[in-house]
Amino acid sequence: MSAPTATAEAAPMSRRQTLEALSGLLLVLFVAMLSSTVVSTALPKIIGALNGSQTQYTWVVTATLLTATATTPIWGKLADLFSKKLLIQVAIVVFLVGSVAAGFSQSAGQLIAARAFQGIGVGGLQALVQVAIAAMIPPRERGRYNGYLGGVMALATVGGPLLGGLIVDTSWLGWRWCFFVGVPVAIIALFLLQVTLNLPTVRRHNVKIDYLGAALIAAGVSVLLIWISFVDDSFAWLSWQTGAMVGGAALLLALAVWVESRAAEPVVPLHIVRERTTALAILGSLAVGMAMFGGAVFLGQYFQIGRGYSPTEAGLLTIPMMAGVLISSIVAGRMITTSGRIKPYIVFGSIVLVAGFALLGTVDHETSLVLVGVAMFVVGVGVGMTMQNLVLAVQNTVALSDIGAASASVAFFRSLGGTIGVSVLGAVLARRVTDRITHDLAAAGIPTTGGSGGSTLNLDALPEPVRQIVRAAYGDATGHIFLISAAIAVVGVVAALLLRPVTLRSSLDLPDTGRAVAVGADAIDGAPAFDEVSVDVAGREERARR
Repeated sequence: MSAPTATAEAAPMSRRQTLEALSGLLLVLFVAMLSSTVVSTALPKIIGALNGSQTQYTWVVTATLLTATATTPIWGKLADLFSKKLLIQVAIVVFLVGSVAAGFSQSAGQLIAARAFQGIGVGGLQALVQVAIAAMIPPRERGRYNGYLGGVMALATVGGPLLGGLIVDTSWLGWRWCFFVGVPVAIIALFLLQVTLNLPTVRRHNVKIDYLGAALIAAGVSVLLIWISFVDDSFAWLSWQTGAMVGGAALLLALAVWVESRAAEPVVPLHIVRERTTALAILGSLAVGMAMFGGAVFLGQYFQIGRGYSPTEAGLLTIPMMAGVLISSIVAGRMITTSGRIKPYIVFGSIVLVAGFALLGTVDHETSLVLVGVAMFVVGVGVGMTMQNLVLAVQNTVALSDIGAASASVAFFRSLGGTIGVSVLGAVLARRVTDRITHDLAAAGIPTTGGSGGSTLNLDALPEPVRQIVRAAYGDATGHIFLISAAIAVVGVVAALLLRPVTLRSSLDLPDTGRAVAVGADAIDGAPAFDEVSVDVAGREERARR
């Protein structure tokens, strides 16, 4: 498929224009994050209202992460080929449709399907916001702007749970507004970007989209995650279902690697992934994603089911973690911009992340909230110092023409880690809760009905003695999954220590790429890869210095 010829969108953006466009991009990022955080404290009530199970609870989160993960590299590659502005707007529209569909869901199954569609838009926003920022701001200066990104993350992650809790606790609103609330914000962001975002476009001909590679990556990841979600519940670890799904996923991913190595325009360029900094950042992001998403997504459930707090109170109790993210990302971003060094902050942050999850691993249904709050703050500090800076480390090593694929590759593996983390930790939590409830019910002389990990989460429908047993089971089992998160996060420490110490460059593009992003791009079918280049790197550097 050939790409339509695109003309240059505009001259390089001034500092004022950059800040105006950044406001729209940050609003987009806020909307994407809000879609996940707003349901974190509301989800127990949502699943209870829909008579869902623990497995469905996990899949409401996993479905969004799964489709976001599978589509992130596709969005990133498209950003290297087509208008970044148009792609961001398309992703917003997809997100809006998914949000409305989720709000009108009548069953847990419908909600999972709507969240999966919503995840396609989330995947685009995760990748494209980073790509657009990289096209406007040099890596050295980007450290300062990462503080703004961290601030938006903290605001969405603090405000989301609080907002979700207030919505489900307000009778005249109801849980459906957890999904409707992001719609007006996304519409505002859509129009704001239309006015303010003005990125240069490179004209390219004979572009070929690697649809086969994209389909194989999506299929392989999906099969693997479906297996993770159902193993040890619907079928045993050693069973023909396990062999078929794991073997099928391995075959699909092996075929994807083979296709990517031969594609003219691969979705995930292997030469970028093989580069040392990128490979280590991917490994670190995979570990951070597994630990962060996998652990944090169950905090709301811990406070509500394990401790008996309301959704609003659960949202307030998560503030220490978000305070850690906000403070560390802003402080680290400023220090990185001043020194130009990034490795020390990633190393320190990854170590702090392990320590935070180790502290959370000690909690049970009676742990002091002060200790829980301190542990969450430490986890937040670790996340704030690692997540965005791993992306920045990769963006510093690649040419501007590859910035989309490189950024999306890191986001892809971080989302993949998060999806695997949620699936694995959710399965572990469900199994431990089931075993604990079964044991305690038998000890109390209460007859059981052979429940499983899919036991109802609607505690209001349970008798008081059973309700107390369920609360204790969830409160005690949650600490175990945080210990697993700490063990996973150790991989991130190893990857951070192996990163090559570098000083961030002050130019938008690599020095050896010359005066345009076209240099270094391969010709396709014997024709020049770029017919016209509208990027004035030197002009942008001068504006950045001003």
